[in-house]
Amino acid sequence: MAGQIIGYVRGSSTDQNPARQVEAIRDVEETFTDHVSGGSRETRTALPTMLRHARRGDTVRVASMDRLARSVVDLAQIVTELTGRGVRVEFVAERLSFDPGGEDPFAVFQLHLLGAVAQLERSLIRERQREGIAIAKTRGAYLGRTRRLDDAAVAQARDLDAAGVPKAKIARDLGCSRRVLYDALTGHGAYAAAVVDGQVAPG
Repeated sequence: MAGQIIGYVRGSSTDQNPARQVEAIRDVEETFTDHVSGGSRETRTALPTMLRHARRGDTVRVASMDRLARSVVDLAQIVTELTGRGVRVEFVAERLSFDPGGEDPFAVFQLHLLGAVAQLERSLIRERQREGIAIAKTRGAYLGRTRRLDDAAVAQARDLDAAGVPKAKIARDLGCSRRVLYDALTGHGAYAAAVVDGQVAPG
């Protein structure tokens, strides 16, 4: 009797659309989806559920290696755990598959090599981001988060605050959180460049 084809999908955040991954794995009988960073197994709920669900003869299909794990060690452990229980593992993007009991030295080498390359690429991206932020800060160009309030709204908020209007009411009226309001009033975060000598400058 043929086993079940199981799909695993992971988005890096709740905002990431998994449609491409779903399209890549195609024709699966059941899909387990996480919407969190893959940095730690503890933060994922669908992965352990999928691992418990998979049975001998099943196939676990994933769009790419980096969707299943974020480190070479974790990747190898998950694949070894599944194949050791008689489950086949397929990675669509890399065109690699690992069969139960299969000891293909080249496939194992590819698993570690491609996993290491993906891990290195993520590290380089993070390093470039840190360098870019550091350079922007030295130029005074890094503003942190995107501004939720424009200059007119910031000026209005300062006027209302000076008039003694409660900050909670100001935030409600402007449709922003109190944290955003405090940043705007004090010139923190995205509003740092908008304050000169204690006054809001045109953005």
